[in-house]
Amino acid sequence: MEFLRNVDKNAERWLLLVFYVMLVITMAIEVLRREVFAYSSIWGEEIVRFSFIYLAWVGASAAVKERAHIRIDVLMHYLSPRPKALLYIFGDLVMLVVACIALYWSWETLHVSYKFGSVTDGLRVSKVWFIFSVPLGFGLMIWRLLQSFTRDFKSLRDGTPVYEGDTLFE
Repeated sequence: MEFLRNVDKNAERWLLLVFYVMLVITMAIEVLRREVFAYSSIWGEEIVRFSFIYLAWVGASAAVKERAHIRIDVLMHYLSPRPKALLYIFGDLVMLVVACIALYWSWETLHVSYKFGSVTDGLRVSKVWFIFSVPLGFGLMIWRLLQSFTRDFKSLRDGTPVYEGDTLFE
């Protein structure tokens, strides 16, 4: 149970760290190869590109979890806890609808790629592994939005201040 709690707390951080390290190391190797040996590989460029794509989608989920996504919150400073909770619930509800629609269509794209066996240009690896970043990101966002609803409804019920997010990295 402790393991699942730890995964729930840190899943996006770990994934972001893995993809960021992979991106930086691969990019450094490719720059070194290009500048020192006057040779570059196509696999390095693809690894960097797809690591960046995973970073973006997992990062979007992390932003939803920590309420770090872009918003105009000038009015939020003047509201009491109940209206603030209602506004956050409304915003998360809109985001949930968009995320569900996007998850459906991204899953459809993944299915088409799998059905026709599309592969990457350089690595000749199934694009399914890379296209999966989009439904993964939206799936994680939906999970985090459901957690946010639970937390916000509790704040609304109790009249306590609504969760406004923590820092993603200290």
